[in-house]
Amino acid sequence: MVHHQQVLFCNNGKHVFQNLVGLLLGIAVGFLAPPMLVENHDDISLIGDDLRLMFYIVAGVTTVLVVLVLFFFKAAPPTPPSAAQEATKTPNPLQSSPFLHSIKNLMLNRNYVLLLISYGMNVGVFYAISTLLNQIVLTHYPGHEVDAGRIGVCIVFAGMLGSVACGIVLDKTHRFKETTLAVYVFTMIGMWIYTFTLSVGHIAVVYVTSSLLGFFMTGYLPVGFEFAAELTYPEPEGTSTGLLNAAAQVFGITFTMLYSELLNTNGDIVANVTMAVMLLAGSVVTAIIRSDLRRQAAQNPNP
Repeated sequence: MVHHQQVLFCNNGKHVFQNLVGLLLGIAVGFLAPPMLVENHDDISLIGDDLRLMFYIVAGVTTVLVVLVLFFFKAAPPTPPSAAQEATKTPNPLQSSPFLHSIKNLMLNRNYVLLLISYGMNVGVFYAISTLLNQIVLTHYPGHEVDAGRIGVCIVFAGMLGSVACGIVLDKTHRFKETTLAVYVFTMIGMWIYTFTLSVGHIAVVYVTSSLLGFFMTGYLPVGFEFAAELTYPEPEGTSTGLLNAAAQVFGITFTMLYSELLNTNGDIVANVTMAVMLLAGSVVTAIIRSDLRRQAAQNPNP
C-alpha cells in the first residue's frame, strides 16, 4: 500500500508539472507573439489591422483546442492521479455534496487559508508585472517593443527552470514550508533588484534582473500547489489548487489595477516598491503557516 501511495504521489507531482509547463508555454507565447504581430505603426488603422489578425489567430487556435477537448479528451484517467483522489474515490453516502463539504473543510483549515492569501499575493504580483511589462519597458527604453516581449519570455522560461529546481529540492528534502518561504523571500529580493535596475540605461540588465525575478516568482507556482496538497490531504488536489488559482485571479486583478494606477500617477518606482512590499507581507504570512504535512504523514505512517 505504501509503495502504491508513493507511485500516486509521484504521478501527482508529474501531472502538476506537466500542467504547469503547458500554462507557462502559453504565457510565453502570449509575451512573444503580440509584439511581432502588432507593430508600432504611425497609422492607427494599420495597428487595428494587426490587432484583427492577431485576434483571428487566437480565435482559430482556441476553436481547434475546444474541438480536440470535446472529441478526444477522456472524462477521467484510467487510474486515480493521486492518493487524495484515490481516498475520495468512494464517496460517503451521507454526504450530499462532496465538493461543498471539501470547500468547507478547506476554509476551516487555518494553514491553507494563510497559504491561499500568500499564494494569491505572489501570483497576483506576477500577473500585474507581466500585464504591464510592455509599458514599463517602453518607459525606459522607447522603441523596444520586441524586447519587451522577449523579456517576458525570459521571465517565463526562467520560471520553468525555477519550477524544475524547486521540484528537485522538494523531492530531496520534503521540506515544503521551508522551500516555500525561501522561494518567496528570494522573489521579494528579486523584485527589489528589478525595481532599482530598470533605469540603468542598459536593456541587457533588464533581461538579467527580469529572469532572476521570473526564476523565483514563476518557480513558486508548483511549490505552492504541492504545499497546498500537503496541508489539505485527503481533500482533492483539484479543489485546493482550484481555489489557489481563484485567489490568484482575484489578487491579480486587484494588483494590476493598483499597479496601473500607481504607474500612471506616481511612476514605476512607486508602483514596483508597492509590489515589493506586497511580497514582503506575503513572506510574513508564509512564515506564519504551520508545517502540517498531512500527505507525508499518510505516506509514512510509521516513520
